[in-house]
Amino acid sequence: MSKIMGKLQTVFVVMNFILIFATIIALPVGKASRRNDGPYIFGHVENLTTWPAGWAFMLAWLSPIWTIGGFDSCVHMSEEAANATKAVPYGILMSIGSCWLFGFILVIVIAACMSTDLSSILESPFGQPMAQIYYDAVGKQGTLFLMSLLMIVQFLMGISILVAASRQTWAFSRDGALPFSKFFRPISERFGFIPLRTIWGCVFLGAILGLLSLIAPAAAQALFSLAVAGNNLAWVMPIFARVVWGQRKFKPGPFYTGDRLSIPIAWTAIAFLVFGIILSMFPVGGPNPTPETMNYTVVINMAVWGGALAYYYLDARKWFTGPKITIDGDNLSEEQAQAIEEEGLEVGGLGSAQEFGEGKGFGTGEREV
Repeated sequence: MSKIMGKLQTVFVVMNFILIFATIIALPVGKASRRNDGPYIFGHVENLTTWPAGWAFMLAWLSPIWTIGGFDSCVHMSEEAANATKAVPYGILMSIGSCWLFGFILVIVIAACMSTDLSSILESPFGQPMAQIYYDAVGKQGTLFLMSLLMIVQFLMGISILVAASRQTWAFSRDGALPFSKFFRPISERFGFIPLRTIWGCVFLGAILGLLSLIAPAAAQALFSLAVAGNNLAWVMPIFARVVWGQRKFKPGPFYTGDRLSIPIAWTAIAFLVFGIILSMFPVGGPNPTPETMNYTVVINMAVWGGALAYYYLDARKWFTGPKITIDGDNLSEEQAQAIEEEGLEVGGLGSAQEFGEGKGFGTGEREV
C-alpha cells in the first residue's frame, strides 16, 4: 500500500500542474481583449477592510502563509523515505520553491484577467471568488471544467495531507504521547505495514472538523487560521529549543547551512513564525468585528494548546519519558550504541518485533513495533 501511495503522489503532483497550466493558459486567452495593464497588476492597491492600509497589507500575508503550509509533509513521511537526511530537506525546499514560483505566476495572471470591480468578485453569487474570475474569462462551460478540476485537485491534496497526518499521529502514538496510544499504535501487516487505525482516526476527525466549518463562515475561517497558528507553533518550538538550549547537543546532518548562517536563519524563522501566529488571530474585516465576522482562532487555539498542556501536567508527565527507540540493540553499531548511551536513552520497543498477531480492529492482521 505504501508503494502504491508513493506512485499516487506523483499523479497528484501532475494533476496540480495540470490545473496550474490550465489556469495560466485559459484566463489570458479568455480575456485576450480585456486584460489589465502592468501598473494595475503590480501597483494598484485597494483596501476593502476597515484596517489601515498598511495592516491590511500585512493581513494579506495569511493567504501565502497558509498556502505553503504543507511542506512539512516531507518530515512526517521521513520514516518511509530512502536517504531521508537528504531527501527530506530537498523536498521541503522544492515544495516551498515551486509553490513560490508558480504561485507568483498565478497571482500575476489572475490580477491581469480579473475584473477591476473587486466587490463583484468577493460578493459573487457563486460563493467562490475564483469561480467568478473563471466565469468572467471563459464562460459557463469553461468554469464548470476548471472548477471541477480544482475540486478534484483539492480532494487529492486532502488525501496527501491525510497520509502525512496519519504518519504523524502514529509516531506520537508509538511514543505513547497521545490519548488511546495503545489502540492507535498497531501497524496493519495485511495492508502493507501501514498505520491503518490512525488513518481512519484522522479521517473521522477531519470529517468532524469539516462539518464544523459548515456552521458559519467564522467557524471555517477559524479552522483555516488554526492550521497556520498550530503549524507555526509546532515548527517554532524545536527551532527555539535548539538555538536556546540545545546548541551544544546539536549535530548537523548532511544538509547544513553552516555555523555562520544556521543560527541567523533559525532566529529569522522564529521571528517569522511568531509573527504568523499573531497575524492569524486578527479579524480580517477590521478592528471592530461583529459575532459573525470575529476571528475565533484565538479561542480554538487556546482550547487546543491549553488542553494539551493540561493533559501533560495532570497525567502525561507522570509516565511520558520522551520518544521510544524501537530497534533491536543487537543490530546497533558501536557508534550508535555509544551515542544512545551518551543521551541516556534506553533501547526497548513498545512491543517485541517478533510478536505478531491478528488484530481485532478493522479485520486486519496487526502488530506493534
